[in-house]
Amino acid sequence: MDIIKKYVDVEECKINTLSANNESKKSIVLLHGAKFKAQTWKDLGTIKVLAQAGYRVVAIDMPGFGDSPYCIMEQIDVLENTIKKLDIESPVILGPSMGGRITLNFYFKYKDVPRALVLVGTVGIEENAHRIKEINVPTLIVWGEKDDLAPIKHAHFLEKNIPNSRLVIIKDGPHPCYLKDPDTFHRELINFISEVF
Repeated sequence: MDIIKKYVDVEECKINTLSANNESKKSIVLLHGAKFKAQTWKDLGTIKVLAQAGYRVVAIDMPGFGDSPYCIMEQIDVLENTIKKLDIESPVILGPSMGGRITLNFYFKYKDVPRALVLVGTVGIEENAHRIKEINVPTLIVWGEKDDLAPIKHAHFLEKNIPNSRLVIIKDGPHPCYLKDPDTFHRELINFISEVF
């Protein structure tokens, strides 16, 4: 399974992407947390696991992270433009931590783009709390039981307020819970995505 590294020009921004199984029409876009990058998903095996399950996978380095140089464009607009440039139709968007905040902000501006959301230890829940009930796409919420950065009460808040949502708690998981138990993470992710498609 080849993983292809490709830069996408989004106005003045140069966005690094890693992708696999680009023939599939069923797409998942992977964002990253503040201490991570697209390469994290390659190293963890997530890109390979999803591609082998039949999905088109695109992991994106946001501006100023990984191999994408910093640029001044709004992150959610960078994401929207990148999705458009790569001809990705109604993807599942996965965002951990900072990437989860970007995913939420993206959803509230570009509601028609995502087919579903995956929020992993998402930060910034408070700033969007009043709008969470507006989310009307299937949403998987994944949290580490021992997350010391994004309180687990936020996971329960999301589950309670997003109508079509499901919560998975990774036992003993830290903030980046997917690193603690990638097997459970991948299994739950594939179960969810297969239902969505």
